[in-house]
Amino acid sequence: MNRLSVLVMAATVFLSKSALNGEEISQLWGNDGELWKPAGQLPDISFAGYACGERPIPTIPEAANVKDFGAKGDGVTDDSNAFLEAIAKTAKGAVIIPKGTYRITKILEINKPGIVLRGEGSEESILLCPMPLNDILPDWGATASGSRSSNYSWSGGIVKFSGRKSGVSLGPVAATAQRGDTQVQLTESPPSSLLPGSWIQINVVDEANKSLLDHLYSDDAGSTNNIKPSKHRTEFVSRVIGISGKVLTLERPLRIDLRPEWTPNVSIYTPSVTECGIENIGFKFPERTYAGHLMELGYNAVTFVGVSNCWARNLVITNSDSGIFAAAKFCTIDRIRFQTMGVTANRGFFGHHGMSLTGHDNLFSNFDFQQKFIHDVTVEGGAGNVAMSGSGLDLSLDHHKRAPYENVFTDIDLGAGTRMWQSGGGDLGRHCGARGTFWNIRAQKPQSFQTGFGPATLNLVGLQAADGPPAANELCWSEVIDPLKLRPQNIYQAQLDRRLRGKR
Repeated sequence: MNRLSVLVMAATVFLSKSALNGEEISQLWGNDGELWKPAGQLPDISFAGYACGERPIPTIPEAANVKDFGAKGDGVTDDSNAFLEAIAKTAKGAVIIPKGTYRITKILEINKPGIVLRGEGSEESILLCPMPLNDILPDWGATASGSRSSNYSWSGGIVKFSGRKSGVSLGPVAATAQRGDTQVQLTESPPSSLLPGSWIQINVVDEANKSLLDHLYSDDAGSTNNIKPSKHRTEFVSRVIGISGKVLTLERPLRIDLRPEWTPNVSIYTPSVTECGIENIGFKFPERTYAGHLMELGYNAVTFVGVSNCWARNLVITNSDSGIFAAAKFCTIDRIRFQTMGVTANRGFFGHHGMSLTGHDNLFSNFDFQQKFIHDVTVEGGAGNVAMSGSGLDLSLDHHKRAPYENVFTDIDLGAGTRMWQSGGGDLGRHCGARGTFWNIRAQKPQSFQTGFGPATLNLVGLQAADGPPAANELCWSEVIDPLKLRPQNIYQAQLDRRLRGKR
């Protein structure tokens, strides 16, 4: 069997069974993480989501009500200016959206911390959005092949949370570090303002020969001809728990190596927009025929760009081209339902991207796809993102290239199970990068592993495999365990619980 024919593991894994009910554990984790190693095959994704999962999403006190600014909520009056004024005049707190249908024809941008849009229920407080984003604020671009397309085909939302990175630079990294290490040496001693508990961000940028891309693909990137040299970069954010001279001790292990050729640089991490959210709201876009792949003009609900520790929860999104884009860090998107009413499909699809995770350390949970997108759940470029505890009609777990690495999909019901591996992206590397993990993935039909999907470091644990037990001479880690018997069922929750108990 050729290595490119299926994705399977380097050697047969002998499974351990617990004493009760025939439960089976993975040799990547064990009963309680005793087999896990910081530099091992299974990534640490326990820091994903709002506040790194260490505290629940808060209920922010009410500060304003859109009706006090003239919003009618009658489904006819344009309430855009009332919403924008309420946002502008609220320094901090929740902007309440009472029951009603609010016609919105302008982008509602939130670019300051501590603002929450809160409805009275996803079926009661409805944002009616009759215009695509490209009509509101034109933004034409081009596809990878050069064809004219709106940039809203793959970005943007009628509600936009927008931030920027800021923070004092601490300078370059002085010594090479390895994935799994927790210490970073600077070239200069950090300022006295950097204390234990502070957050830092490490940036690395590729060189002309694309060695960083190779590293993010475990040295098996595939063709990356459409990624320009010295343009690819990635980031890593951690708390500092110790400072000794020029050496910083980090709370979490490094995700990748730090090599001088990638000019690793450290800065204090102080994002400009945090503690913002949108909750208990419905979005409704027009009944129409879906325009088709890369022809979308932007009937999109929510986007998070450059923000941290924000959230979306309890939303129903109806008839969208795309649902939510998260180019952010440490955000939680929870309890989202995607659905269609009166939309005619184009080649069997009703939209482009459902949930797109292009940032780092975000959590997408408890989702329900009643709408079939070309790409239901997407990861692209980022790392440490988790999609978990969701279901759909026939989900695609889209890996959109540009080295999405160390992302995890766990405890998911695909539905029909005919397109788990269906993914997009141009000549931008393999679909999945290093240590992409699929853990407890269920479907109505067993899965065959897709040729060339990613490098040898992928993890496939608890999939219903159509091809039987993996061949012993192949390279990807695969444990064919009945998903119903696999323990833990959710590897993110197991890692988080263990970390919060103080075990590492």
